[in-house]
Amino acid sequence: MSNVDDDGAEGIVQRGLYYDELDVGARYLHRPGRTATEADNVLFSSLTMNAQALHLDAAYAQTQPFGQRLMNSMWTLSTMVGASVTQITQGTLVAQLGLSDISFPAPLFHGDTLYTETEVVDKRLSASRPGQGIVTLRHTGRNQRGEIVAVATRVALMWRAPDRKDSA
Repeated sequence: MSNVDDDGAEGIVQRGLYYDELDVGARYLHRPGRTATEADNVLFSSLTMNAQALHLDAAYAQTQPFGQRLMNSMWTLSTMVGASVTQITQGTLVAQLGLSDISFPAPLFHGDTLYTETEVVDKRLSASRPGQGIVTLRHTGRNQRGEIVAVATRVALMWRAPDRKDSA
Protein backbone atom coordinates (compact mmCIF):
# COMPACT_ATOMS: atom_id res chain seq x y z
CA MET A 1 0.00 0.00 0.00
CA SER A 2 1.40 3.37 -1.01
CA ASN A 3 2.10 6.11 1.50
CA VAL A 4 1.58 8.74 -1.22
CA ASP A 5 -1.88 10.27 -1.78
CA ASP A 6 -3.40 11.51 -5.06
CA ASP A 7 -1.61 14.85 -4.73
CA GLY A 8 1.78 13.18 -4.38
CA ALA A 9 2.03 14.03 -0.67
CA GLU A 10 3.43 11.53 1.82
CA GLY A 11 0.99 10.20 4.38
CA ILE A 12 0.85 7.78 7.26
CA VAL A 13 -1.12 4.60 6.59
CA GLN A 14 -2.77 3.09 9.64
CA ARG A 15 -2.01 -0.59 9.99
CA GLY A 16 -1.84 -3.39 12.49
CA LEU A 17 1.36 -4.93 13.76
CA TYR A 18 3.53 -7.36 11.85
CA TYR A 19 4.46 -10.72 13.37
CA ASP A 20 7.90 -9.28 14.24
CA GLU A 21 6.35 -6.40 16.22
CA LEU A 22 4.26 -8.64 18.48
CA ASP A 23 5.85 -9.70 21.76
CA VAL A 24 4.61 -12.62 23.84
CA GLY A 25 3.12 -11.21 27.03
CA ALA A 26 2.24 -7.84 25.51
CA ARG A 27 -1.29 -6.71 26.39
CA TYR A 28 -3.20 -4.27 24.19
CA LEU A 29 -6.14 -2.27 25.52
CA HIS A 30 -8.54 -1.47 22.67
CA ARG A 31 -10.29 1.86 23.13
CA PRO A 32 -12.83 3.28 22.86
CA GLY A 33 -15.21 0.67 24.20
CA ARG A 34 -18.49 -0.19 22.46
CA THR A 35 -21.82 0.34 24.19
CA ALA A 36 -24.20 -2.48 23.28
CA THR A 37 -27.61 -1.34 22.09
CA GLU A 38 -30.97 -3.00 21.61
CA ALA A 39 -30.64 -2.30 17.87
CA ASP A 40 -27.28 -4.14 17.78
CA ASN A 41 -28.85 -7.16 19.45
CA VAL A 42 -31.99 -7.30 17.27
CA LEU A 43 -30.12 -6.67 14.02
CA PHE A 44 -27.28 -9.10 14.72
CA SER A 45 -29.66 -11.82 15.93
CA SER A 46 -31.90 -11.33 12.90
CA LEU A 47 -29.04 -11.22 10.38
CA THR A 48 -27.62 -14.46 11.78
CA MET A 49 -31.06 -16.15 11.93
CA ASN A 50 -30.80 -16.55 15.71
CA ALA A 51 -34.40 -16.27 16.90
CA GLN A 52 -33.51 -16.99 20.54
CA ALA A 53 -36.20 -15.38 22.70
CA LEU A 54 -33.56 -14.43 25.29
CA HIS A 55 -32.28 -11.88 22.73
CA LEU A 56 -35.53 -10.74 21.11
CA ASP A 57 -38.52 -11.16 23.45
CA ALA A 58 -38.46 -8.72 26.38
CA ALA A 59 -41.56 -10.19 28.06
CA TYR A 60 -40.15 -13.72 27.91
CA ALA A 61 -36.68 -12.62 29.05
CA GLN A 62 -38.23 -10.97 32.14
CA THR A 63 -39.39 -14.43 33.27
CA GLN A 64 -35.88 -15.89 32.99
CA PRO A 65 -33.01 -15.84 35.53
CA PHE A 66 -31.41 -12.57 34.33
CA GLY A 67 -34.76 -10.75 34.12
CA GLN A 68 -33.92 -8.98 30.87
CA ARG A 69 -32.72 -9.66 27.34
CA LEU A 70 -29.14 -10.81 26.95
CA MET A 71 -26.86 -9.53 24.23
CA ASN A 72 -26.26 -12.24 21.64
CA SER A 73 -22.99 -13.87 22.72
CA MET A 74 -21.85 -14.10 19.09
CA TRP A 75 -22.21 -10.28 18.86
CA THR A 76 -20.00 -10.03 21.93
CA LEU A 77 -17.40 -12.37 20.42
CA SER A 78 -17.45 -10.62 17.03
CA THR A 79 -17.20 -7.18 18.61
CA MET A 80 -14.27 -8.28 20.80
CA VAL A 81 -12.32 -9.57 17.80
CA GLY A 82 -13.33 -6.54 15.74
CA ALA A 83 -12.09 -4.14 18.41
CA SER A 84 -8.59 -5.59 18.03
CA VAL A 85 -8.32 -5.21 14.26
CA THR A 86 -7.05 -1.65 13.85
CA GLN A 87 -4.44 -2.04 16.58
CA ILE A 88 -3.20 -5.55 15.79
CA THR A 89 -4.21 -7.13 12.45
CA GLN A 90 -5.28 -4.39 10.00
CA GLY A 91 -3.33 -5.09 6.82
CA THR A 92 -1.00 -7.55 8.54
CA LEU A 93 -3.31 -10.56 8.84
CA VAL A 94 -3.05 -13.34 6.27
CA ALA A 95 -5.86 -15.47 7.71
CA GLN A 96 -7.66 -16.32 10.91
CA LEU A 97 -6.84 -19.96 11.63
CA GLY A 98 -9.15 -20.66 14.53
CA LEU A 99 -10.99 -19.70 17.67
CA SER A 100 -11.00 -21.82 20.84
CA ASP A 101 -11.51 -21.69 24.59
CA ILE A 102 -14.48 -19.34 24.18
CA SER A 103 -16.47 -18.59 27.32
CA PHE A 104 -19.02 -16.07 28.52
CA PRO A 105 -18.66 -16.01 32.33
CA ALA A 106 -21.09 -13.10 32.86
CA PRO A 107 -23.93 -11.65 30.79
CA LEU A 108 -23.77 -8.52 28.66
CA PHE A 109 -26.95 -6.43 28.48
CA HIS A 110 -28.25 -3.53 26.38
CA GLY A 111 -26.59 -0.38 27.70
CA ASP A 112 -23.44 -2.15 28.91
CA THR A 113 -20.14 -1.01 27.42
CA LEU A 114 -17.79 -3.70 26.17
CA TYR A 115 -14.08 -3.01 26.67
CA THR A 116 -11.65 -5.41 25.02
CA GLU A 117 -8.02 -6.27 25.64
CA THR A 118 -5.77 -8.66 23.77
CA GLU A 119 -2.74 -10.50 25.07
CA VAL A 120 -0.17 -12.14 22.80
CA VAL A 121 0.22 -15.60 24.36
CA ASP A 122 2.39 -17.38 21.79
CA LYS A 123 4.03 -16.96 18.40
CA ARG A 124 6.14 -18.98 16.02
CA LEU A 125 7.34 -18.70 12.46
CA SER A 126 5.36 -20.70 9.92
CA ALA A 127 7.26 -23.80 8.80
CA SER A 128 5.40 -23.98 5.48
CA ARG A 129 4.77 -20.31 4.62
CA PRO A 130 7.92 -18.16 4.32
CA GLY A 131 7.41 -14.56 5.37
CA GLN A 132 4.58 -15.47 7.74
CA GLY A 133 4.15 -16.41 11.39
CA ILE A 134 1.46 -17.87 13.61
CA VAL A 135 0.33 -15.81 16.59
CA THR A 136 -1.96 -16.91 19.41
CA LEU A 137 -4.02 -14.09 20.92
CA ARG A 138 -6.27 -14.12 23.98
CA HIS A 139 -9.14 -11.62 23.81
CA THR A 140 -10.88 -10.61 27.03
CA GLY A 141 -14.05 -8.53 27.14
CA ARG A 142 -15.13 -6.65 30.25
CA ASN A 143 -18.16 -4.54 30.97
CA GLN A 144 -18.03 -1.02 32.41
CA ARG A 145 -17.79 -2.51 35.92
CA GLY A 146 -14.68 -4.51 34.97
CA GLU A 147 -16.51 -7.87 35.05
CA ILE A 148 -15.27 -10.36 32.48
CA VAL A 149 -18.12 -11.07 30.05
CA ALA A 150 -16.19 -13.00 27.39
CA VAL A 151 -12.85 -14.68 26.73
CA ALA A 152 -11.59 -16.25 23.50
CA THR A 153 -8.32 -17.56 22.14
CA ARG A 154 -7.63 -16.78 18.48
CA VAL A 155 -4.88 -18.14 16.26
CA ALA A 156 -3.88 -15.88 13.38
CA LEU A 157 -1.51 -16.23 10.45
CA MET A 158 0.36 -12.92 10.23
CA TRP A 159 2.72 -11.32 7.74
CA ARG A 160 6.28 -10.69 8.81
CA ALA A 161 7.58 -7.15 8.40
CA PRO A 162 8.53 -6.48 4.75
CA ASP A 163 12.23 -6.12 5.59
CA ARG A 164 12.20 -9.38 7.63
CA LYS A 165 10.29 -11.76 5.32
CA ASP A 166 13.35 -13.59 4.05
CA SER A 167 15.23 -13.83 7.34
CA ALA A 168 14.54 -16.21 10.21
